[in-house]
Parts: sequence; structure tokens; C-alpha cells
Amino acid sequence: MPAEKEPTLTDDQVRQRLVGELPSWELRDGWIRRHYKTGGWPHTLMLVNAVGYLAEAAWHHPDLSVSWAEVHVKLNTHSAKGITEKDIALAKKIEEVATWLPAAGSPLEGFEAGFKKKWTR
Repeated sequence: MPAEKEPTLTDDQVRQRLVGELPSWELRDGWIRRHYKTGGWPHTLMLVNAVGYLAEAAWHHPDLSVSWAEVHVKLNTHSAKGITEKDIALAKKIEEVATWLPAAGSPLEGFEAGFKKKWTR
């Protein structure tokens, strides 16, 4: 028996979820998308590797576009032909990891403290 197709969210449902849960993401052309600007090529590579690790662990894979100081992430569920809960869940995990920095007062110093640059924006 073939697996059931995962239910897709309507565009209105996706937009509502993005506003409430992922305000830096957008819905465009059937994908949820996020453009990350980084501090340069080494930071871009680290972000791509982090996204790759999360995607592989989740067994749900985004489309990535990579250049010197930026990463474009696009998600949709190919088998469902639309946006599903998988896409929202992975986007939230990517956002959490991509924007994480140690809290003030943490024993971890953090990238921005040492280099005076934004890690991602």
C-alpha cells in the first residue's frame, strides 16, 4: 500500500504561520524562503554545513543557493507538491541554529563579541 501524501497548507495558512513563527521567512512561488547574509565565505560554508546537518537528520532537504556572503534556503515538500508541517518544522530549526549566539554573561564568548560582525542577518 503506498504511503499517504502529506497534507499541504494553504497559502493563507503558510503566511499566517510565517508571520507568527518565522517572520524573516517569506512564501514565494510555492516555497518558503529565507535569505541569510553572513560575515563572509567561511561563515557561509559553516551555515551551509549546519543546514545540511539539520536537513539530513530530519530527512527533509531544502534547496540551497550559496555565494560569498549569503545563503538562500528554499523549502517545500516535493512529494506533497506544496508546503507541509515538515517545511515549517525544518525552517524553525534552521532559523534557531542559524541565528543562535551565546547569551550575555554566558561562559561562551560568541562570534560577534570577538569580531564585531553579525553572524547572520
